[in-house]
Amino acid sequence: MFSLNQYDAAHTSAVIAESSTRGTIAFAGADRRSFLHALLTNDIASLAKGSGVYAAYLTPQGRMISDMRVIDTGDRLLLGVERPIAAALAERFDRHIFSEDVRVSDLTSDLDEVGIYGPLAAHIFERTSGIPVTELKREYDNLTAESLIVARDDGFGVPGFDVYVPRDAAYSLRDKLRGGGAVQASAETIDVLRIEAGRPQFGVDMTTDTIPLEAGIEDRAISFTKGCYVGQEVIIRVMHRGHGRVARRLVRLVMPGAPLPSRGDKVFAGGQPTGDITTAVESPKVGGPMAMAYVHRDHAVPGTELLVNGSKAFVYQPGDELRIGGRERQ
Repeated sequence: MFSLNQYDAAHTSAVIAESSTRGTIAFAGADRRSFLHALLTNDIASLAKGSGVYAAYLTPQGRMISDMRVIDTGDRLLLGVERPIAAALAERFDRHIFSEDVRVSDLTSDLDEVGIYGPLAAHIFERTSGIPVTELKREYDNLTAESLIVARDDGFGVPGFDVYVPRDAAYSLRDKLRGGGAVQASAETIDVLRIEAGRPQFGVDMTTDTIPLEAGIEDRAISFTKGCYVGQEVIIRVMHRGHGRVARRLVRLVMPGAPLPSRGDKVFAGGQPTGDITTAVESPKVGGPMAMAYVHRDHAVPGTELLVNGSKAFVYQPGDELRIGGRERQ
């Protein structure tokens, strides 16, 4: 259940997020970087210990198999993926190994992922663990200390860190963080932060029918200077011949004074359907419903007025919360 107290803590102090939906795949071996570099959309070959990137794994037709966070811990590459697909994804990667020195392991049952997010996240985590996470300045920068791996993650719109911890030690870590002043947050509260930050989730806002350009993740997930990867031909053709134009785009919608829509509800423009809702939440930031939806590219311009269930919906742009009476935050 959503909690306004938890939401406020995320913006003023720190919250702890459950991570039961996340899975982890590990890659070891001398060829692990070059192996993944040839498969994923981002530059893996240039990763160094303590760095990371966001990437996607595509079919030859350019459709998404998964998105993922890739972090380099020095002796391994760890891929953070959605838990329901982790095992099948690890098996798929394993089938691509021929003569390469690469070993793939699904660590989803061994590691838990504990998130702590908010302006005081670094302070609380350092005070309770003694691990100097303030040195992690860039997204997905990471360090290993004893049995913990900590990665920077600001994807919920506030400073944050994800901690990979052995499953039998996860409860103790959460207990220490709560003792240090962090507030346990529900999945519903974290989902509000996610939607407000415009962070699509694979399996919800992105599926195996999605091209990364439709979801708007190309700036984060795709390197346009690296060599070949699976699905690159389709991506390059759209970018160079089509100038990046795809039929539909993922946008955020705000619906002041409207009832909360449901997943699958139709979005209309000029009396004609133009798209579908993927996720919707009640957003304190805009003072009403905020949703993610795919709409036709002609209707994806910020400020465009659309209809959902007979109520007005506007394509969101930062600052709209001030126009429609949301809670302004510094």
